[in-house]
Amino acid sequence: VQLQASGGGLVQAGGSLRLSCAVSGRTSGSYAVGWFRQAPGKEREFVGAINWRGSDTYYADSVKGRFTISRDHAKNTVYLQMNSLKPEDTAAYYCAAAPWGRGLFTGSSIRYWGQGTQVTVSS
Repeated sequence: VQLQASGGGLVQAGGSLRLSCAVSGRTSGSYAVGWFRQAPGKEREFVGAINWRGSDTYYADSVKGRFTISRDHAKNTVYLQMNSLKPEDTAAYYCAAAPWGRGLFTGSSIRYWGQGTQVTVSS
């Protein structure tokens, strides 16, 4: 399974950005996809995840109500819609594939990682 994240950029505080994660590979449709982020000097942080059906999502408290994850099976793409962005959302964002559950949310059961895309929120 291969994952390719894109859509990062520079945005002002209060603005919006949508990240995409293109998922490919023979078994790509059977995995849940999670988003993580890592700011310089900080540990990697779970952002949110969506199951393989696209019927269930789970978010970190820090982004709940501002970020939304969706999945388009026809395009094999998972989206992270980020609204009301804050400077503290600045980080490299990564998508990853794993079975749905706590191991995905903690990062301990991640099977595949995509490369990061940088999001910078200016104040």
